[in-house]
Amino acid sequence: MADEATQELSVTPDAVAGGSTLVSDEVVEKIAVAATRAVPGVVELGGDVARFFNAVLDKVGLDKVGDARRGCSAHVTNGAAVVNLVIVIEAGRPVPQVTEAVRVKVTEAVEAYGLRVDEINIRVDDVALEDPGAATA
Repeated sequence: MADEATQELSVTPDAVAGGSTLVSDEVVEKIAVAATRAVPGVVELGGDVARFFNAVLDKVGLDKVGDARRGCSAHVTNGAAVVNLVIVIEAGRPVPQVTEAVRVKVTEAVEAYGLRVDEINIRVDDVALEDPGAATA
């Protein structure tokens, strides 16, 4: 037994266990919504029905329910995302400039999480006009 040598096991980055990592569609949706909201000219996300229900939830004190993913759907396959957005833009903003800025922001945000963005489809559902009842200075 005295002749037995003790073997040391080295732990190197090559010795990392295998497996897979999946990022859910919902995670990409939240990332895309946050990035879209940060674009100047984007007033809101979601179609007419979603905005109506959000207004009702606001009135009953549940204003954050569903906001994180409202106006967005995403599908992730093999590390690549397809993102669909429904937005409301500010009146007077050129649609091509706003939508291009959204595509840039969303792509940067999603790719920061290690995914590739294959498509970002945007539907401009409405234009937010100034409130006619707002006071002018």
